[in-house]
Amino acid sequence: MHILVVEDDRRLAELLRRGLIAEGFAVEVAHDGREGLHLAVEGAYDVVVLDVMLPGMNGYHVCARLRAAGVWTPVLMLTAKDGEYDEAEGLDTGADDYVTKPFSYIALVARLRALVRRGRPERPTTLCVGDLEIDPARRRCRRGGADLALTPREFAVLEYLARRDGEVVAKHEVLEHVWDEAFQGDVNIVEVYVSALRRKIDAPFGRHTIRTVRGVGYRLADEGTEP
Repeated sequence: MHILVVEDDRRLAELLRRGLIAEGFAVEVAHDGREGLHLAVEGAYDVVVLDVMLPGMNGYHVCARLRAAGVWTPVLMLTAKDGEYDEAEGLDTGADDYVTKPFSYIALVARLRALVRRGRPERPTTLCVGDLEIDPARRRCRRGGADLALTPREFAVLEYLARRDGEVVAKHEVLEHVWDEAFQGDVNIVEVYVSALRRKIDAPFGRHTIRTVRGVGYRLADEGTEP
């Protein structure tokens, strides 16, 4: 198994290299973000161990660039930053796992083996329905090159419909996936958000992307301007 370690602390990088070689891994090391990005794009690795605080380009940017380039090698982020927002940012940029320093070497190796077993599924960075682009990692939505301002809940509803592109999705399914279990309101709240989305993503562009399937739910599809 081939591992790339991107870590600017040379002592730690060397300890990781020796330890992983002893575990039977083939290991390459980079000490800055730009070199790590180049190697990860050009090389064939089973997993990348990526530090966050790197010279040249930080780990978040390296990971985001990899995913934008269509490189889906599993990434384990390694960092001294242990805040929940830091972890969320790492995962949102496309990382598969996140370990804070100091860490258990035994647990790290176990996590690496788990990532290798999982492999590298193809995961598009952007969901596209016609010219409607939805970027879940950056919580960004665009149509025809224009940025669309959506509330977090509107974005969540649209993202879920986009992941079910072409399928008919019942209101209760949207409710289950977008609202939490404690929600006790009317299922028709979904209609309110769908109406708001239509005003933002369809009406200004003369489109009809979110279709109502009467008695069933909604279907998101690229069907031009037809009603």
